Amino acid sequence: MQSRALPHVLSFLLILGTALYLLWIGRVPICECGYIKLWHGETMSSENSQHISDWYTPSHIIHGLLFYWALWLVARRLDLGWRLTIATAIECAWEIVENSDAVIQRYREVTISLNYYGDSVLNATADIFAMVIGFGLARVLPIWASIALALFFEVLTAIVIRDGLALNVVMLFFPIEAILEWQAGG
Repeated sequence: MQSRALPHVLSFLLILGTALYLLWIGRVPICECGYIKLWHGETMSSENSQHISDWYTPSHIIHGLLFYWALWLVARRLDLGWRLTIATAIECAWEIVENSDAVIQRYREVTISLNYYGDSVLNATADIFAMVIGFGLARVLPIWASIALALFFEVLTAIVIRDGLALNVVMLFFPIEAILEWQAGG
């Protein structure tokens, strides 16, 4: 195997391993509704985080943008393929943690996601690929465009679903009652 292909093979194996682990811990492969949709836009639904993409997909694209630029800052001499492998490992770890019983329970306790039961394996895998897309976009876009895209996604999701990457992180780690009330439509 050529050394340039190795990081891509490892990235693929990380994604496959994550999917298999999520199946092993009991995550459903696809939506229990029995069908697969490219897009599911209703967040207050049992089908949220069950299909290929949804309103949380932009946050995973932002992950890719952030990982690209962070790794460019700290490891720019490292081959791009290896930086992508590192980003993929981080995203896979996040999907595993996000779908743990402890984090699912935390989401239910401190966010508007009262009926969140974790991602389907399909959705979690698609989220990882969304990160890869974000990483690829950051590679070809100037930094100002990456920042503009991240801000656009954050504003869009804040307006449309009253959530997004920043709000999700704040509410997961430092829940603020006023934000919870606003997210609930109050």
